[in-house]
Amino acid sequence: MAIDQLNNSKIPIIVFDKKLEQFRGKTLFPDKLAKANEILAKAEFPKVKK
Repeated sequence: MAIDQLNNSKIPIIVFDKKLEQFRGKTLFPDKLAKANEILAKAEFPKVKK
């Protein structure tokens, strides 16, 4: 793309770091994830009226 097209584009340009691929599929903080899931299981969400 030309620079003018990039400047006028409404879509952001995102470049991902290739080093992040080593974390794909891994749970980095299993204890915090377990605690968050426990809190969400006990949480009562408001009823949505349609």
